[in-house]
Amino acid sequence: MPIAIGILVASEQIPMDKLEQTELLGELALSGELRPVRGVISAAMASQQAQRILLTPTQNAPQVRLVDESSNLSAERLLDVAAFLASQQQLQLQGAGAEVRAEIEFNPNHDMQDIIGQQQGKRALEIAAAGQHNLLFLGPPGTGKTMLAARLPDLIPPMSKQQALEVAAVASLVEQDLDSTTWRKRPFRAPHHSSSMVALVGGGSFPKPGEISLAHNGILFLDELPEFERRVLDALREPLEAGKVAISRASGKTCFPAQFQLIAALNPSPSGQYQGSQCHQSPQSILKYLSRISGPFLDRFDMSVEIPLLPLGSLSAGGDRGESTQVYRKRVLGARKIMLQRSGKVNALLSNQEIARYCSLSQDDAEFLEFAINRLGLSIRAYHRIIRVARTIADLGQSEQIQRSHLSEALGYRSMDRLLLALHQQVAI
Repeated sequence: MPIAIGILVASEQIPMDKLEQTELLGELALSGELRPVRGVISAAMASQQAQRILLTPTQNAPQVRLVDESSNLSAERLLDVAAFLASQQQLQLQGAGAEVRAEIEFNPNHDMQDIIGQQQGKRALEIAAAGQHNLLFLGPPGTGKTMLAARLPDLIPPMSKQQALEVAAVASLVEQDLDSTTWRKRPFRAPHHSSSMVALVGGGSFPKPGEISLAHNGILFLDELPEFERRVLDALREPLEAGKVAISRASGKTCFPAQFQLIAALNPSPSGQYQGSQCHQSPQSILKYLSRISGPFLDRFDMSVEIPLLPLGSLSAGGDRGESTQVYRKRVLGARKIMLQRSGKVNALLSNQEIARYCSLSQDDAEFLEFAINRLGLSIRAYHRIIRVARTIADLGQSEQIQRSHLSEALGYRSMDRLLLALHQQVAI
């Protein structure tokens, strides 16, 4: 459509006065109708920033409305655009747009009480939701790891309008339709373990966003973690730190946002068990299985927690179902409010300088933590992650200072480190 209008202007069939403040976006059919295109939300945001009018096909109008419906226009045919530019016809932004509400109704899809027992897993999920910490579940099959991960979106607050527009802009690049009732809910992406690097990270001849960018401002859930290709998982390391992914091609460099929370689950051995009478694997075979995941990638998890088999009698007795999602969510929102008032961000995003400012430890507690880090053989990155988790635990308890109990609980969520340490000791013996 822009090329067709350019030809009409160059041949002096229509004036170019209105074009000075107008951006054109659309595909032209042989019949003269305008067809929708991808990436219209990004174009609408750029036009709004440049204080220009965006003219799009009518089918793109609902997405444009999300950004700004006061100054943008839409049309069904090339003749309508030509008539508008020639001041012979008026246009308006057509189509039904998504309603932008000040408050988003809370309608949980799942409830925490659906899960019997697993109180430690629920507590870890609450901490991860409050501080936006990366979380790894490990345990035998069928213990509730995936069910726990599926309940995370209902614990965290909805996106702001700006965050929702960022997510919608990425989604529009892959022609994803937007639901006007749920467009501000945080995305939850759960790609299959057979996904390629391009599918997960993004790329292609004409670069498109991958799953990590489609999970921007939301959650990326990787189930059966050791089944993913090691190089694919390692490709996530840099985006996890930078919050974006840069894809370079001969034609140029494209950067997609990728600020997501990583939740993963794995069985601790090929048989699913790693201890007890049901485990028939040697420590060497378990280590070989877990070595499919690199140490630097595991180091990106703030927390790892074991989800064990339920004790005998839990099912027949009805089990302890604990608190509802509503109760957990209330505590999470309260902790988030404390974090935003203190530093303007969630604890998982605190820099090392901000950790020193907002997460100070007493001398005794600092020595206690350093001793524990050395015993577990953890890195300096893990040291800072433990402090961030302890800060979140303190915020959930509405404590101004990090206490020894908060550090001890944060150290308790290092199940993967303890498992690997125990396996290496058994192999050495």
